[in-house]
Amino acid sequence: MNITQIRNDFPIFTHNPELIFLDNASTTQKPQAVIDTLREYYENYNSNIHRGIYRIAEEATAAYESTRNKTASFIHAEDSRSIVFTRGTTESINLVAYSWGGKNLKAGDEILITEMEHHSNIIPWQLLCERSGAALKYIPITKDGKLDLSEPDKYFTDKTKLVCVIHQSNVFGTVNPVEEIVRLAHNCDAKVLVDGAQIAPHHAVDVTRLDCDFFAFSGHKMLGPTGVGALYAKPELLEEMDPFLGGGEMIRTVSMESSTWNDIPWKFEAGTPNIAQVIGLGAAIDYLSELGMENVSAIEKELHDYARVKLAEISGLKIYGDREDKGAVISFNVGNVHSHDLAHILDTFGIAIRAGHHCAQPIMQKLGVPATNRASFYLYNTKEEIDRLTEGIMKAVEMFEG
Repeated sequence: MNITQIRNDFPIFTHNPELIFLDNASTTQKPQAVIDTLREYYENYNSNIHRGIYRIAEEATAAYESTRNKTASFIHAEDSRSIVFTRGTTESINLVAYSWGGKNLKAGDEILITEMEHHSNIIPWQLLCERSGAALKYIPITKDGKLDLSEPDKYFTDKTKLVCVIHQSNVFGTVNPVEEIVRLAHNCDAKVLVDGAQIAPHHAVDVTRLDCDFFAFSGHKMLGPTGVGALYAKPELLEEMDPFLGGGEMIRTVSMESSTWNDIPWKFEAGTPNIAQVIGLGAAIDYLSELGMENVSAIEKELHDYARVKLAEISGLKIYGDREDKGAVISFNVGNVHSHDLAHILDTFGIAIRAGHHCAQPIMQKLGVPATNRASFYLYNTKEEIDRLTEGIMKAVEMFEG
């Protein structure tokens, strides 16, 4: 694929020609097609959706609901009613915690997560356990950044009611064996929620094949606007769940004594939604679909493999979870240089990387470090940028040693 042509689709690189953006696991840059779609909505048919009977309201509704169909197709969901628009992965997980967990979990039940989770897939379950009396259990991780599934019967029991797992680690890039985890969970009649925030932008996802019960992801990590994401849930589960938020749109009838709810998925989309952002997400899905997710994955693998080799040339640099079979994310420390200091120095060279605990403090505790640096690559990055990263790290080390 022509990476130069792809980069030309992203105006931030035109406006910031020296920028080397390697913090894609946090958020991604936006192609002109997404920016234009947002502008077109606000300039040409800005209006509320679903209830307006005038032309531009109907146009906005059609664009919004078109994205629902695109989203279902993108993750191979069989029914577009299984797609609920949210503000992102975090809200999607909280929705499940309140609407499914609050109704189905009680004292004596167990929620199973892993030590690899992002805070967004830990805290909602801690809070739910406090409310319900359920217990929270963890599948441990190994030092090389893999889940330890050597004794599955130790974790998957008749008490297990919900299993929540990150599909691709935002720290290691590890792609977890989700199909195996779903099978183990369903064998003990537990439901499965997959945090897909880090997998959906990079690899083809098929929720029907995975057979997961819930799948959550965010638009801003896959070229879309901030403040929008989606929750996939099996329709029969959505039908049984109570609403997450109350207000307009999620109702069918309202009286002073009681109310009834709208059909799914609108039962979970109270109030005026993020209309522009949802429509912008549709444009991002169009862009990725046109490229082909298999091509996106191939670009990233080539970048990751190259970066592993280049970074290994730096004396004293340690990569955490260093393996070939993972996503294009590399977490590392080098010598005695604090991760924040390294990130600051690299920024003076125009190189943007992440430094800190990456909203995954249990991983840092397991590794015995307070923080790491993280370089994460996407479809518009180049090998030349990785060369610049390597040179920048070497210069930073020289500054500290000097």
